[in-house]
Amino acid sequence: MNFLQKITSSHLKNKEDAFYNSLIKILHYNPKQIHYYKKAFTHSSVKETNEKGYPQNYERLEYLGDAVLGAVIANYLFLKMPQADEGTLTQMRSKIVSREHLNELGKDLNLLKLVKSNFSNQNFGENIYGNLFEALIGAIHLDKGYVFCEKFIYKYVIEPYVDIERLQGKITSYKSLLIEWSQKTKKKIRFQNYEDTGKDTLKHFSVKMFLNNELISKGRATSKKKAEEIAAKRGYYKLKNVIIH
Repeated sequence: MNFLQKITSSHLKNKEDAFYNSLIKILHYNPKQIHYYKKAFTHSSVKETNEKGYPQNYERLEYLGDAVLGAVIANYLFLKMPQADEGTLTQMRSKIVSREHLNELGKDLNLLKLVKSNFSNQNFGENIYGNLFEALIGAIHLDKGYVFCEKFIYKYVIEPYVDIERLQGKITSYKSLLIEWSQKTKKKIRFQNYEDTGKDTLKHFSVKMFLNNELISKGRATSKKKAEEIAAKRGYYKLKNVIIH
């Protein structure tokens, strides 16, 4: 091995050690198969592939983690709420595994610092945090098995964050709530796109919300759906005194 190869090898080893040590601080256990976790924090922009030419990024692990997380939460709610019907259980699970909540979990664990990407971290939207959290759950499941993964979810999701009474009163979609209210009261809620003049690197969408023909609120986000939800949330608090739900 020549001098340049030694330097390169040393640099790679330091990066490996840094990733491993940062991962242990988050997990509080020693991972067995580190390659799952590396994949969980590799963004598709890197365009890595394995020996068969398959993409090596967190997207498939995100899918798996979403399923495992949903199953664990569903089992918890089934046992915790013996009187709840299917619709209530489904609604409660949706609140716990909502994108907003998963983003908060990812932020609390500071997962973005582990990402391998060709983008600057500032260019990622909020959903990167939830995506990484789900991918991490997928990696834990593959590395340590379902039972261990279930314990991890209880420790890091259910015990610190899940409050049944508080969640029963939590609104999951302000837009849906307002549309339902408007239908009951014979009013008309509509959302209208308008030109976004921001200079952000990522494309943004701007939306206005009207009640009948009156402008109530505005929203702006990296997707039309999110912009409408922001406008709806602002509109909800503006109209809160007249809304019954």
